[in-house]
Amino acid sequence: MFELTPFVRRQNILAYDPFRELENIGKEFFGGGESMRFRADIKDTGKAYELEAELPGFAKEDIKIDVEGDYLTVSAERKESKEEKDAKGNYVRRERYYGSFGRSFDISGVDAENLAASYKDGVLKLVMPKKEARLPSARRLEIE
Repeated sequence: MFELTPFVRRQNILAYDPFRELENIGKEFFGGGESMRFRADIKDTGKAYELEAELPGFAKEDIKIDVEGDYLTVSAERKESKEEKDAKGNYVRRERYYGSFGRSFDISGVDAENLAASYKDGVLKLVMPKKEARLPSARRLEIE
C-alpha cells in the first residue's frame, strides 16, 4: 500500500553550515590534503636506510632538511609568478603558484651525525647510516 518514510528532524538546524559541507566535498574529491605531501620511499640496505623523495619542479635551494631530536623534517616551498601584459600594460593573464610541502620521519635508529643528501632530476636522496647496535657490557660487582 503506502510506504512510510521516517521523518528525521535535525535537533539544531542552526548548526548546519553549507560551506563546511562544500569544504568536505572538496577534501574528499582532492584526497583530503594528500596533495600537500610528497611521495617518499625508504629502503633498508643493511648498513643504512635510503630515503628517496619525489620533489619535481623544485630547485635545490627551495628544499630544507632539518634534524631535531629523533625527527628528520623535509620541507619544500615553491613560489612562482607569471605575468603577461599587452602593449598598454594591461594584464592579459596573471598567474601565481604557491605551495609548501613537508613530511617528518622518525630517525631514532639512525646515526644523525652522518646523514648525506643529494638532489638530482626532482628526486631527493638521503643516505642515513644505522646506529651500531651496542651490546650491554657485562661486569661483575664487588660486594662491600
